[in-house]
Amino acid sequence: MSKEHMLTTTDNPFDPFTQFDEWYQYDRAAGYFTTEFLARIAITSHELSEADESLAIEQAIDEIVNENVLGIYRKVSNSSEDS
Repeated sequence: MSKEHMLTTTDNPFDPFTQFDEWYQYDRAAGYFTTEFLARIAITSHELSEADESLAIEQAIDEIVNENVLGIYRKVSNSSEDS
């Protein structure tokens, strides 16, 4: 088992793992654009391995949650089976 992490907001009632479309629509309607914000913070590259890319994204999530200037972001986890 491994944990996956995603960034969400405290007021979004949808689970970004299982209800991504609804989560995304709510996020955009609220004007957060969380996925775009995360993309601006994460230092990624197509040259990174999948593991390094995941690590970079998780580090960006942690940075956003730690700074949390707007006080709205939180990190959520989901366990998944390793293949």
